[in-house]
Amino acid sequence: MGDDSEWLKLPVDQKCEHKLWKARLSGYEEALKIFQKIKDEKSPEWSKFLGLIKKFVTDSNAVVQLKGLEAALVYIENAHVAGKTTGEVVSGVVSKVFNQPKAKAKELGTEICLMYIEIEKAEAVQEELLKGLDNKNPKIIVACIETLRKALSEFGSKIILLKPVIKVLPKLFESRDKAVRDEAKLFAVEIYRWIRDALRPPLQNINSVQLKELEEEWVKLPTGVPRPTRFLRSQQELEAKLEQQQSAGGDAEGGGDDGDEVPQIDTYELLEAVEILSKLPKDFYDKIEAKKWQERKEVLEAVEALVKNPKLEAGDYADLVKALKKVVGKDTNVMLVALAAKCLTGLAVGLRKKFGQYAGHVVPTILEKFKEKKPQVVQALQEAIDAIFLTTTLQNISEDVLAVMDNKNPTIKQQTSLFIARSFRHCTASTLPKSLLKPFCAALLKHINDSAPEVRDAAFEALGTALKVVGEKAVNPFLADVDKLKLDRIKECSEKVELVHGKKAGQAADKKECKPVPGRTTASGAAGDKDTKDTAAPKPGPVKKAPATKSGGPPKKGKPSAPGGSGNTGTKNKKALETKEIVEPELSIEVCEEKASAVLPATCIQLLDSSNWKERLACMEEFQKAVELMDRTEMPCQALVRMLAKKPGWKETNFQVMQMKLHIVALIAQKGNFSKTSAQIVLDGLVDKIGDVKCGNNAKEAMTAIAEACVLPWTAEQVVSMAFSQKNPKNQSETLNWLSNAIKEFGFSGLNVKAFISNVKTALAATNPAVRTSAITLLGVMYLYVGPSLRMFFEDEKPALLSQIDAEFEKMQGQSPPAPTRGISKHSTSDEGGEDGDEPDDGGNDVVDLLPRTEISDKITSELVSKIGDKNWKIRKEGLDEVAGIINEAKFIQPNIGELPTALKGRLNDSNKILVQQTLNILQQLAIAMGPNIKQHVKNLGIPIITVLGDSKNNVRAAALATVNAWAEQTGMKEWLEGEDLSEELKKENPFLRQELLGWLAEKLPTLRSAPTDLIFCVPHLYSCLEDRNGDVRKKAQDALPFFMMHLGYEKMAKATGKLKPTSKDQVLAMLEKAKANMPAKPAAPAKASSKPAGGSASAKFQPASAPVEDSVSSTVEAKPDPKKTKAPGVSSKAKSAQGKKVPSKTNLKEDEDKSGPIFIIVPNGKEQRMRDEKALKVLKWNFTTPRDEYIEQLKTQMSSCVAKWLQDEMFHSDFQHHNKALAVMVDHLESEKEGVIACLDLILKWLTLRFFDTNTSVLMKALEYLKLLFTLLSEEEYHLTENEASSFIPYLTLKVGEPKDVIRKDVRAILNRMCLVYPASKMFPFIMEGTKSKNSKQRAECLEELGCLVESYGMNVCQPTPGKALKEIAIHIGDRDNAVRNAALNTIVTVYNVYGDQVFKLIGNLSEKDMSMLEERIKRSAKRPSAAPIKQVEEKPQRTQNMNSNANMLRKGPAEDMSSKLNQARSMSGHPEAAQMVRREFQLDLDEIENDNGTVRCEMPELVQHKLDDIFEPVLIPEPKIRAVSPHFDDMHSNTASTINFIISQVASGDINTSIQALTQIDEVLRQEDKAEAMSGHIDQFLIATFMQLRLIYNTHMADEKLEKDEIIKLYSCIIGNMISLFQIESLAREASTGVLKDLMHGLITLMLDSRIEDLEEGQQVIRSVNLLVVKVLEKSDQTNILSALLVLLQDSLLATASSPKFSELVMKCLWRMVRLLPDTINSINLDRILLDIHIFMKVFPKEKLKQCKSEFPIRTLKTLLHTLCKLKGPKILDHLTMIDNKNESELEAHLCRMMKHSMDQTGSKSDKETEKGASRIDEKSSKAKVNDFLAEIFKKIGSKENTKEGLAELYEYKKKYSDADIEPFLKNSSQFFQSYVERGLRVIEMEREGKGRIPTSAGISPQMEVSCVPTPTNTVSSIVNTNGEEVGPSVYLERLKILRQRCGLDNTKQEDRPPLTSLLSKPAVPTVASSTDMLHSKLSQLRESREQHQHSDLDSNQTHSSGTMTSSSSTANIDDLKKRLERIKSSRK
Repeated sequence: MGDDSEWLKLPVDQKCEHKLWKARLSGYEEALKIFQKIKDEKSPEWSKFLGLIKKFVTDSNAVVQLKGLEAALVYIENAHVAGKTTGEVVSGVVSKVFNQPKAKAKELGTEICLMYIEIEKAEAVQEELLKGLDNKNPKIIVACIETLRKALSEFGSKIILLKPVIKVLPKLFESRDKAVRDEAKLFAVEIYRWIRDALRPPLQNINSVQLKELEEEWVKLPTGVPRPTRFLRSQQELEAKLEQQQSAGGDAEGGGDDGDEVPQIDTYELLEAVEILSKLPKDFYDKIEAKKWQERKEVLEAVEALVKNPKLEAGDYADLVKALKKVVGKDTNVMLVALAAKCLTGLAVGLRKKFGQYAGHVVPTILEKFKEKKPQVVQALQEAIDAIFLTTTLQNISEDVLAVMDNKNPTIKQQTSLFIARSFRHCTASTLPKSLLKPFCAALLKHINDSAPEVRDAAFEALGTALKVVGEKAVNPFLADVDKLKLDRIKECSEKVELVHGKKAGQAADKKECKPVPGRTTASGAAGDKDTKDTAAPKPGPVKKAPATKSGGPPKKGKPSAPGGSGNTGTKNKKALETKEIVEPELSIEVCEEKASAVLPATCIQLLDSSNWKERLACMEEFQKAVELMDRTEMPCQALVRMLAKKPGWKETNFQVMQMKLHIVALIAQKGNFSKTSAQIVLDGLVDKIGDVKCGNNAKEAMTAIAEACVLPWTAEQVVSMAFSQKNPKNQSETLNWLSNAIKEFGFSGLNVKAFISNVKTALAATNPAVRTSAITLLGVMYLYVGPSLRMFFEDEKPALLSQIDAEFEKMQGQSPPAPTRGISKHSTSDEGGEDGDEPDDGGNDVVDLLPRTEISDKITSELVSKIGDKNWKIRKEGLDEVAGIINEAKFIQPNIGELPTALKGRLNDSNKILVQQTLNILQQLAIAMGPNIKQHVKNLGIPIITVLGDSKNNVRAAALATVNAWAEQTGMKEWLEGEDLSEELKKENPFLRQELLGWLAEKLPTLRSAPTDLIFCVPHLYSCLEDRNGDVRKKAQDALPFFMMHLGYEKMAKATGKLKPTSKDQVLAMLEKAKANMPAKPAAPAKASSKPAGGSASAKFQPASAPVEDSVSSTVEAKPDPKKTKAPGVSSKAKSAQGKKVPSKTNLKEDEDKSGPIFIIVPNGKEQRMRDEKALKVLKWNFTTPRDEYIEQLKTQMSSCVAKWLQDEMFHSDFQHHNKALAVMVDHLESEKEGVIACLDLILKWLTLRFFDTNTSVLMKALEYLKLLFTLLSEEEYHLTENEASSFIPYLTLKVGEPKDVIRKDVRAILNRMCLVYPASKMFPFIMEGTKSKNSKQRAECLEELGCLVESYGMNVCQPTPGKALKEIAIHIGDRDNAVRNAALNTIVTVYNVYGDQVFKLIGNLSEKDMSMLEERIKRSAKRPSAAPIKQVEEKPQRTQNMNSNANMLRKGPAEDMSSKLNQARSMSGHPEAAQMVRREFQLDLDEIENDNGTVRCEMPELVQHKLDDIFEPVLIPEPKIRAVSPHFDDMHSNTASTINFIISQVASGDINTSIQALTQIDEVLRQEDKAEAMSGHIDQFLIATFMQLRLIYNTHMADEKLEKDEIIKLYSCIIGNMISLFQIESLAREASTGVLKDLMHGLITLMLDSRIEDLEEGQQVIRSVNLLVVKVLEKSDQTNILSALLVLLQDSLLATASSPKFSELVMKCLWRMVRLLPDTINSINLDRILLDIHIFMKVFPKEKLKQCKSEFPIRTLKTLLHTLCKLKGPKILDHLTMIDNKNESELEAHLCRMMKHSMDQTGSKSDKETEKGASRIDEKSSKAKVNDFLAEIFKKIGSKENTKEGLAELYEYKKKYSDADIEPFLKNSSQFFQSYVERGLRVIEMEREGKGRIPTSAGISPQMEVSCVPTPTNTVSSIVNTNGEEVGPSVYLERLKILRQRCGLDNTKQEDRPPLTSLLSKPAVPTVASSTDMLHSKLSQLRESREQHQHSDLDSNQTHSSGTMTSSSSTANIDDLKKRLERIKSSRK
């Protein structure tokens, strides 16, 4: 029992995992009891068992497993966290429970699966069960099918996705196991119960016996609609409601609710698409044109067979459709017409929406073909047109249909009307707007009066259907003039109609309240059958009730009956006044008098025409009283106005009477039911009086009243035409003035612009200026409503007039039209709203419709089309120019443009990009010219424009985007989003296309009130974009995500993740969650449209949830409201949050919540986690132009965990005073909570950036005050800003530098200054540089000044990416418009000049003359002398102290700055892309910081120095593994050795000399031991980079630091060079160095050799010699391709960089010569293709002409020599190595090589030794210069000696005078500063003595001989061989010459081994006298001269040659001995 008692003591969760089954059993039992007791579903108890549930169900002991299953079931049912276990538990159930023999276990397993479904995990469960179907064990398969069947039966087809299930069904029917087949059969029956016939097609291929059995079972099923019996948790209340209703016996809800289940699965969705285009008969297009009808029939039948496939794959069907259309339209054989129509039907059915793009082409042809009488043809055409209608929208084909309506043929008219009727049935109130209904009704009204009865009947049916679809309210305005009989007939037809969407009459209004329910289609040809949504629809019986119960009676409910009542005179119902104007017959004068006498006093009528004006006046007063007292219903308006018009009528002479009369007219119009008939009686008189000074105002009032009664459009038209039919200019101008005001008061809707335009034109031409002015004012008002298109009507006016019109338009620009105040008062707002909702659109469209449109189809000839498609681009261009001309000329065109779309589509993928752009411009024109009618071309032309967004050229993409936007402006977005075209585009994996398209959608989607459900097709591709390789695509996809969700809802989006891989799915779901929080609310409908404005914010808040249902076209939306209801609060949470936040904060203040705690809570690793999230794109990157809500919300969420709640409420309050309070609190807590502030620094800075966007100055001042204190604190704390903090703060701070208030600007500058203490100036620089690009000139000026300060304080190193680039950008601003900016730019450059001297001009590059003169002037004025080094060069780092601690601090800051700037330089200098790449990859130092940085300005050093080194400053031995703990970055290292090496290498670049030396020593130890050296492999680049970083650090910083012991520096140099020499002796390691790194290394070493400061040190010479030796090693041992490439790039850069000295380039060239000499041995190991590419690039940058302009001729010689050698070694094969060069014509390389090859072929006869030839070719050309050099050397020798100084100077002066272009620079360069100034002074003195002034020329032509020949320093210590300049060349040059000499003397040159190693010449400092070197040179030069004469002037006579030989031989022999001796000496010393 001992064992037992032990486990009895264990806690429950441990028992559950115990190895004893009894223990587990007991554990499960106890767990079960615990689970049953826990009441709170969110109790933490649940989490304890989270990981154990899988074990519960997979227990190996059957008895225990049963108990485990019971416990698991209870857990899943009650625990809030249970959902997390779904995947593992269900997979456990499938594999370990379903195979159990016990039925109880299986039952529990199934229950568990169903319970998971109930807790909303259906997808995961289904996924696991489907996996189970692939199991080999049939038991498991049976159980899985059974579980799926139960789930479907209980939860319904809405929860269980049937598509994946149906796909596997056929496979289950083929199973060998009978049990599986039987279970599959039961499952199929269950599925059939839910989706009925949609299941047939997928199962059509199973065994016929099985199918028959299934059919039998299916027949037995009840016909009722199945209903789920179990609900998800979120739907449980629904279930309760349902039960309640059932108990009440009500079935009403049922119908409405279930209907939306049925279309959930669409057969079409379940089918596989078939590709048919490739299967068309090969000769289809020929045979379809064949003469024999049998052949045509044959191919059509083949097509018909193909299109019978119910689902076709998308493709380009344009040609096929065109061929079929031709048959339908032109074929004489009617049988074939029917056949072609069937093919079109098949295509439309199989392609669905994808066929939409062809619909516009085919519809007119089919409709016109209805002239055929044969029933079978008619039926085929009907089926075709109905099927085609379903692929597009009525809107798209309306133009074509309306055009056919005017056809003379009655059959065509009849069939078109019937087609319209059938089409209307598929519409809903939203898809049949007024704008569409209006033209259709107008056309149909003509038909109801047609002579042919069948035409009339068809028209009645169509109108009846329209009435049924949109309700009477919408249709009645168009039926105003229809007599009662016909109206009744229309209504009668309306009663009979049954709609596809199952609506009964007049319920359009309730559309918003209820879900549309599919009803039964009327037999409309094939359309009914094709529309699968109707299958198994319920009888429309119960449907009628559903809306009634749901709508809850909003005001709209009563509408349908209203118009019915208004049929009589409409006096009772106000609404009728609006929709149905009052029509009154004209009454005779007698009737009028009779009616008037009934309501007016008798005296009044008698005195009307009295001759006494007073009596008339009295009469008018009585008249007025009577009218005022009259009731509206009793007022006979027409009679009264007739009385007023009675003699004298409007000719009344007394103004008082007239005023009264006009006033009465206004009264009658306001108070009575005033008709147009009455209006016509008075308007003429009113217009006549409008210009009257006294009566004019009254006349205007009366007109306004009439306009209110009879609508403005009609009144205005009457008034204007009357005014212009008379001659009085005053009347004309006043009428126009009245109209201007009236438009503002009434709004613009319904006005007929066309009618006014001609009158306005007349007015503009009037001689009277007042009329012209009024006309222009009227145009201004119209412009407010119509927009710029109005101007087009007046473009042909005189320029003077046009400029006046433009000025008026200019005034109106930016104003929005005032809200109408009149014209709406009479009508109840609720009714008006519904109608007016569309009005603004109508207005807009009307205006465009008014423009006279030209028909251009006749100009689009086939010649033009073929021109556009021509092979020659010039002809194509001509064609396009013609099209542009046609469109330009026409201005506005009709939608029919013939074959133009296809022609233009072809040009969108033209290979010539200019034509593509031209085509895009034409399409833009086309959109404007065609207006909204362009809609019908969206599919065939619009989508191809989107394809162009994927073009690689930026300007083409921009043009395409502009075109798409121009189109979308005309068409709206619906056309674009319908169908799968857009998703097909998004599917293409083109990063440009994806980012542009997503960007466009992100811009457009938020503006839509609803989007077609087809948008869901884009979602899978959107998800793949979220994980695209391209960062921009990912970003755009993230931006678009919330807007997709806004239209589709979170549920649909989350469902769509089902098909993703698990890893992707998690990431995407996380992004969806985030997007859900940021999801914008939908744009609300225009305010007018809401029926209850009083509903307040509550209704507005929930609007977004239901919005999609309102306007949606497709019935798949029905599923939406359910899940959305539960989510609505989520959507509106943002709306609420504003109030929600305020209330608690107030109450908190009242309760005085405890504010004593810390305000910033330190969350361990919180900041790091936030940075990781931002890096992984889990949160938005802090980057915006103005902060959007989602950024604020995100910051709020991030702050919630680490900022005190009460403070956060203050920080995010909407009132600025709370922000001030928050800032005050933060200032108070700054000192006391340093750690907290630093832990939350990123959030604090982000919050402060939000404050920069506030307009309140007090907050801004306070924020800046806080920032100053904050940065002071951070610098005291030695804190170093992270990149994340800097990049999310500095750009916004620089915005404030441009504030208009001085005090703010000063503060910002002070903050920037302090920031440099916590963030390297070199990294600040790019941010501030970015600020100089602002539009705000103050900001530009301040940023430029700040840049100047940075350079002044920290030297040129801060200029990033390179000083050159930075200065060029600064120099651009010298030409700025703003004076302050110009000054700032000039001052900054002057600052640089003071630091950097004349080099500045070279860095700046070319400036315009004006800018340059300004700069030179400014530099003259700033009298500062250039100082040698920056004043505060080292100030960026804290002062060095000796103790280790300060050392650590120093490392935290200084080096990071230094190294980053170096790294940037290193990158920017890499000439090749590949080199740059290498450096970046290799220099990761195992840190991820750098990885994706393309060498841009912000590339920063790894955080290496800040993080790693803090705790590691024990003396650095080879570190123990504990270092891993120190740095998170080491985790990804492969092994400890590697991480150690990385760490040590990182210390090599340390700013502290001792650290660096220690690190170098350790590396040296490794390198010296052969067995260990291999460990360095893979780290070579990294080590070399660290080394040249250190070299730069010494060069730029340590050498300038007076406090540093120079011995220290020498010591460091020695270590570095020693290390390098060790490294470059190991060939395998040396070869690992990459090109970019070698280039930088050589740059560093050569710079070091030229550093004059080193020479002045004691051991400086030794250092330089060692460097010499090292350079030789590097050249010999590195990978020869890499080093040669590096040298070429370095040479190119040094020649380009005007700042580098000529010496530098020269030394690089010497290295190249050295390499050339090594070529014969190394040629086979070199990658010539790469070298030739480099030479090509070099020659491209430096063409021959440019090289010749160089001051020195060496670059061109070097290049020639290199190429010559390569040619010689490789021969003609060299030309095969040009493979890597893309465009060989860009440089002269190929031509040059060919020339050389030719030349060498001619030269093959030459006998001379190759070596000699080489030596000679190299040096002999230079001998002429050598004489000069010798002469100069002599002179300098004299100056250098004490005795002959004066003489030497005099000689030098004379010489310079004689040879003004002589170059003495090289001789001076190598001497000390003192000597140089001495020589210059001496020359000046002589000059003064002789003639006053002369010019001292300097030029940079340097030859190797000069350098070597003399190094005149007053002390003769410097060796002539080992001098300070590229000495490695010295000995080799001499050896080369020695070879020649040996040859001359007949000595042997072949013995290679006897030759001393070249390095020996460099290693020992030989110190012979200067004289010997010059003598030696003399001899050598003569020798060379001779050899050259022999080789190259062989045509000279031999005497000459001989004499020259004898002349030199004597001196040469003496010197050969001398050389021999020296060589011996060197040899012995080496031994």
